[in-house]
Amino acid sequence: MAVKIRMRQQGRKNYQTFRLVVTDIRNPRDGKYVETLGSYDPHKKENALTVNAERLSFWLSQGAELTENAENLVKGVAPQVIQEFREKRLAKKARKTAQRREKRVAKKADSVKS
Repeated sequence: MAVKIRMRQQGRKNYQTFRLVVTDIRNPRDGKYVETLGSYDPHKKENALTVNAERLSFWLSQGAELTENAENLVKGVAPQVIQEFREKRLAKKARKTAQRREKRVAKKADSVKS
């Protein structure tokens, strides 16, 4: 199951509020969700966003992807979680690049021996 962390729209007309939720990518924006991670009220001046950072980091470690809007909002409240997520993503990318290089070098060495 592909999982995303995204904003779920709620509230009345001309006064929208949002929830940060974990959901399957096939569900509609305001459809069912697995878990609520926080809430966002754009009309408040202070404390507009609340996030459960522990659960957010858990879901990110399980392979959930943050949408662009959700990531931009979470940056202000839980920057350490976002930083951790980015470092893991970059480390994974570096490992894959190193593996590809090793395969290329091994293949080149085999062709030279032949």
